[in-house]
Amino acid sequence: MQTNEKIQIQPEEIVPTAEKMRQAGRLLIMIHGHIENDGTPVVTYDYDDGPNVLSYEVRGHATVPTISHIYDAAAQWAERDVAELVPITFEGLDCSQRLFMPDNLLSGEGQITVTPIEVLRKENNIE
Repeated sequence: MQTNEKIQIQPEEIVPTAEKMRQAGRLLIMIHGHIENDGTPVVTYDYDDGPNVLSYEVRGHATVPTISHIYDAAAQWAERDVAELVPITFEGLDCSQRLFMPDNLLSGEGQITVTPIEVLRKENNIE
């Protein structure tokens, strides 16, 4: 049965933890970011630990260091995704281009296009 162990860390522990996980052959599963109802920023780094997940959580810091130099695109895309959707900054990460949201969305003029699944299936010849 899978377990999930949550470990609280500080921003200065993010890079050494990622380096330790990489050296141990642990995969980066995901990076999550959100803002609690009270305004507290939270970033969680999930790593593979065999059948289990190790979750390293940083609370109360809106700026944290990037680990994209350690986990390459696996970290870069997740960090950019979080940075685009949540007011959390990953120091050292290039966020000069948007991933998927139009630049004018932030000004209130943009619009996200949602394609119905039936249309996507038809376009891709999936029954």
